[in-house]
Amino acid sequence: MRTIQRTIVSALIYSKDNKLLMGKKDPEKGGVYNDCWHIPGGGVDEGEEKLDALKREMLEEIGIDISEHDVEFVTDKDTGTSEKTLPSGEKVIAEMQFNVYKIMLDKNSSEIELAPGGDLVELRWFAISELAKVKLTPPSTKYFREIGYIN
Repeated sequence: MRTIQRTIVSALIYSKDNKLLMGKKDPEKGGVYNDCWHIPGGGVDEGEEKLDALKREMLEEIGIDISEHDVEFVTDKDTGTSEKTLPSGEKVIAEMQFNVYKIMLDKNSSEIELAPGGDLVELRWFAISELAKVKLTPPSTKYFREIGYIN
C-alpha cells in the first residue's frame, strides 16, 4: 500500500458557553478515523496557504465562515497515520501533520446554526467534561490529555 503525506488544518471551535464543536465522518467515504469524533478540518491543497485552507474547510465542513473571527495558532507538533481511501478508490496510508488553530465564537452553542458538509455527517457541541466519554481520534486524544481535558 502506497504512503502519502498530508498537511492538515483543523480548528478547536468554542462557543461563548465554552462548548467544543466536534464532527463525525461518513464511514462510506473512506476518510481517516471515520469511527471517531474529530476536530473539524481537512487537507491543505497544493499551493494553498494554511489559513486559506482552514477558512475553506470550516465553510465546507461546518457551514461557518470564520473570516471575521480571530484565529489563534495552537500547535503544529502532532502527527498521525491512518488508512484512507482516495476518490479514485485506491487505499493508501496517510501520514498527516496537523496544524491546530483555536476560534472563539461570540454566540452560545444553542444559537449557532451548523451545516455538516464535506465528509462530516454529524456535528455536535461537547462540554469539556464529556470528551472523556466519547471515542476521539488518536491525535485528539493525545492533545486533549496534554492540555488536561481528559486523563
